Amino acid sequence: MDVAIHFKEEDAKLRGFVVGEIDTFTASVLRDELEAVKITEGLVIYLDLSKVHYMDSTGLGIFVAFYKRALREKGKVKLIGLSKRLQRLFEITGLSELMDIETDKKVELSNEGI
Repeated sequence: MDVAIHFKEEDAKLRGFVVGEIDTFTASVLRDELEAVKITEGLVIYLDLSKVHYMDSTGLGIFVAFYKRALREKGKVKLIGLSKRLQRLFEITGLSELMDIETDKKVELSNEGI
């Protein structure tokens, strides 16, 4: 399976919707897309993971690196829409204490480009 991410920008918010599986084979696609995001001071980035069916430690590393970069550049990242399984993955690794994670929201994107 592949992974894809689609973005929608609104004012000082960037909404991203991640779809697919994140593992060693698909991680480079996600990493490249996140590295291409221009983070400005005050930008809030919402990443909806509700359509991520599987993620391994490679995916965790990508999100941690993106989170740290956003902090350095004075932006903010919120992970939303995590399944119970993904939420548990972030909890057992201790990342839920470091990162801003909300599990009850989903980003609404138009069907354009999806």
